[in-house]
Amino acid sequence: MLPSSPAPRFLLLVAVIACAASVTRCSGRRFAQLDRLRELHQRERRPPAEQVYAAEGLLARLLPSHSTSFEFRVISTEQCGGKACFIINNHPLFDGEGTPEILILGVSGVEISAGLHWYLKHYCAAHISWAKTGGAQLSSVPHPGSLPHVPAGGILIRRPVDWSYYQNAVTSSYSFAWWDWERWENEIDWMALQGINLPLAFTGQEAIWQKVFQRYNISKSNLDDFFGGPAFLAWSRMANMHGWGGPLPQTWLDDQLTLQKKILSRMYAFGMSPVLPAFSGSIPAALKSKFPSAKVTHLGNWFTVDSNPRWCCTYLLDASDPLFVEIGKLFIEEQIREYGRTSHVYNCDTFDENTPPLSDPNYISSLGAATFRGMQSGDDDAIWLMQGWLFTYDPFWEPPQMKALLHSVPVGRMIVLDLYAEVKPVWINSDQFYGVPYIWCMLHNFAADFEMYGVLDAVASGPIDARLSENSTMVGVGMSMEGIEQNPIVYDLMSEMVFHHRQVDLQVWVETYPTRRYGKSIVELQDAWRILHQTLYNCTDGKNDKNRDVIVAFPDVEPFVIQTPGLHTSASKMFSTMSAKSYLVKDESNDAYEQPHLWYDTNVVIRALQLFLQYGDEVSDSSTFRYDLVDLTRQALAKYANQIFAKIIQSYKSNNMNQVTTLSECFLDLVNDLDMLLASHEGFLLGPWLESAKGLARDQEQEIQYEWNARTQITMWFDNTETKASLLRDYANKYWSGLLGDYYGPRAAIYFKYLILSLEKKEPFALEEWRREWISLTNNWQSDRKVFATAATGDALNIARSLYMKYLRNADSLQLEDMDGSFGKSTSL
Repeated sequence: MLPSSPAPRFLLLVAVIACAASVTRCSGRRFAQLDRLRELHQRERRPPAEQVYAAEGLLARLLPSHSTSFEFRVISTEQCGGKACFIINNHPLFDGEGTPEILILGVSGVEISAGLHWYLKHYCAAHISWAKTGGAQLSSVPHPGSLPHVPAGGILIRRPVDWSYYQNAVTSSYSFAWWDWERWENEIDWMALQGINLPLAFTGQEAIWQKVFQRYNISKSNLDDFFGGPAFLAWSRMANMHGWGGPLPQTWLDDQLTLQKKILSRMYAFGMSPVLPAFSGSIPAALKSKFPSAKVTHLGNWFTVDSNPRWCCTYLLDASDPLFVEIGKLFIEEQIREYGRTSHVYNCDTFDENTPPLSDPNYISSLGAATFRGMQSGDDDAIWLMQGWLFTYDPFWEPPQMKALLHSVPVGRMIVLDLYAEVKPVWINSDQFYGVPYIWCMLHNFAADFEMYGVLDAVASGPIDARLSENSTMVGVGMSMEGIEQNPIVYDLMSEMVFHHRQVDLQVWVETYPTRRYGKSIVELQDAWRILHQTLYNCTDGKNDKNRDVIVAFPDVEPFVIQTPGLHTSASKMFSTMSAKSYLVKDESNDAYEQPHLWYDTNVVIRALQLFLQYGDEVSDSSTFRYDLVDLTRQALAKYANQIFAKIIQSYKSNNMNQVTTLSECFLDLVNDLDMLLASHEGFLLGPWLESAKGLARDQEQEIQYEWNARTQITMWFDNTETKASLLRDYANKYWSGLLGDYYGPRAAIYFKYLILSLEKKEPFALEEWRREWISLTNNWQSDRKVFATAATGDALNIARSLYMKYLRNADSLQLEDMDGSFGKSTSL
């Protein structure tokens, strides 16, 4: 049991950090338009009593046993020195159990909630993460009546920057696609606890578009080919595709609009400023027919296999056409009419993966100005929030073009998201976005895949360095991941950065992390996390971490295309730095094989796993520990599987059929064993994804459609032919129990079958036959109705120990080239 007062280590991050005397060093340059936006938000915010009620509701859901232990009050920004803040005090009227012990003051419901989280985290050694990643660890919170006191005079935590942004334009599809109100309520609680005050709010916008286009006599049937299916709405919204996975039933449109109203109501209740969508130019084909003289661009192919017009090549209305401003105005006005209010901040990404047809800066400036007029005509106080991803990946955006777009609207009326700042910051090489305010964002995750990965050092220092840099235009920090519910340590740290004025001492922070996360202080688990910080969470190679492990992203190439550099007979050498090099090799079909990303010494990570296995009994009843244990074991075994596969290919090239057969059987056994491991924690199950999709259906037809959407996104993703797979296959791969055993394993078995047939018949690998068979397998799986478990089964610690013994215990001495199929002997840890 933890002492009533926290250990000194937990208090190192709690010291009051006031802004420096210089306003520039505290919050960067001031922008008159953003000052007005802050004034509007304060004036239009819900009454204090409603914000307190929202925070009290959160407390009742999170920690009902302590619902009377805290008192919340909303205060003015003047009491915080003109900035957003929260203040934690010992309650002056506390006189025993049943009366409030801690008084938390904040300028909004969000600040109060963040103050509650700060207190629980740093004074009670508690931890809060998503339910799928273990949920909240609150066992360390003392009983009511014995909560730890804060120092006399209280604790003041003041934001050094105004905004804490959340989401990516595609998070709504990769993570939120099938959420109901209960799941959204939990997420908004999580946002408030993390201090998020600027979240995207994209749900239900298709119903708004339907109302707007109805004014132009565009019918529901005309829109069936315009909207994507429920799992692909993010990309139809961005004009990347149309119709794929659709059509959307009218009940979907209505239900999502109702859900959006609940979401917005709760966000506003906390004092958040939700970001609504704006018109980016994407229009249905029917509108082009009704306005034949309008300036419309027929966009090119976006990842369909044969430029299939059923899904590709959408229509984009030129921002210079008068109709653009008209539609933009109607869309903003319709949202305000439907929702009853706005936060005046609108997201629009016209040029995200849609390169302008001309590079003339004057032309680009005119497009940007017209885009903004569409927003401003519907809301005179509009602020344009734009993802800066285009400046990261598209070489089109040279300084003249970038500057033209950024300066196309009055400075202060646009905020740019430096979307990938933890790895590829744009602010450094763009003169702080040429004077335009921006938000420092951590992208971190692609497509909600599973990989223990992070750049904690950059997260702990990057936002501070950017804010304190000369002539800084930074106005916030943000989390812009494509998918959530993974790597809780990364988001636990990142969410703190909006409150830190100085770089975080990561050595201390990481040392306290496992105690908070598991509810007990175990020195060996602290040692394990130090290892993980220095390896998995210290990636410095600057590469995008898109999981391409062989199990979940099986190569669709003939074996001689696959190179196996640096593979040695000793397993300890298999994980050499040579194999960490990433490269592409093209085959005759112009397909590609991408080596899995490896940036760390796997033997060192296995040492951390050993510590988890040896010292995990004390915390084995903790869901947070079990999640981390399963994830770490999965990570180690997945990289081991990559090396087995590399040895299979090497054996094939050496015409060693016996070894190909033995190693293939071992690979498939490992896939099935991993499926069993993943089944032992709720965060790694396929069933909830599919069942939540079906749960939104109104009838069997919708249930079939929604399940197909859910299955397709995580496998083939987009269209295919009989012998040409989707160019986005496995982009949203998942380490989910059910998916490995039912799909990934059988797919790999087909490839190994053709390897062995090739050696038996002394014929080239039958690439086309392999493709035909695995694509057929995938298409059948997409349409299958098999039901998968939604509850965990098995003892995670025992299973992990067993798999360690079977595959990793003798890794240092294992000679793959002499393998006889026995992958480990029964030895003790």
